[in-house]
Amino acid sequence: MTAFRAKLVPEFTVSNLSASLIFWCECLGFKVLYDRPSEKFAYLDLNGAQVMLEQRSDHLRQWITGALSYPLGRGINFQIVVDDVEIAYVKLMNSNWPIYLPIEEKWYRAGDIEVGARQFLVQDPDGYLIRLTSSIGQRDVKQTGTEN
Repeated sequence: MTAFRAKLVPEFTVSNLSASLIFWCECLGFKVLYDRPSEKFAYLDLNGAQVMLEQRSDHLRQWITGALSYPLGRGINFQIVVDDVEIAYVKLMNSNWPIYLPIEEKWYRAGDIEVGARQFLVQDPDGYLIRLTSSIGQRDVKQTGTEN
C-alpha cells in the first residue's frame, strides 16, 4: 500500500462487513484502500480520515475486551471533517437512514476564538456514533460577547 496512513485509525468491530461497507462507502463516501476478504477486514479512507472495519468472528484473533451489544461504541463519537456535510446528509436521507442529530450550525470556544461547524450525527449499522462536520469559519470571542 502506498497511500498515506493516518497516525490514529480507529478499528470498528462490526457485525456485518457488507452492511457496514454500504454505510461507510455508499452513504459517507469512503473508499476501500485495501481489504482482506478472508478475514472480513477493510481499511477505508475519505480524504485522510481513515477507519478500519473488521467483522466479528469467533475464529480469528480479535481484541474484544468485553461483551458486545448494540449500540457499540457507547460514550464516544467519531468526528470526521468533510468538505460539505450536505452530500452525506442527503445520501442518508434519500436512503431513509435514521439521523441521530439533524444538521445544525454550532460554535465552539477555542481559546480567544470560536470555531464554527455545520454538523450532524448518525449511527452506523452497529450503533457507532459518527459526527460529520464542515467548517463555517471562526470568529473572535470578543465580537460575539459569548463565553461558552
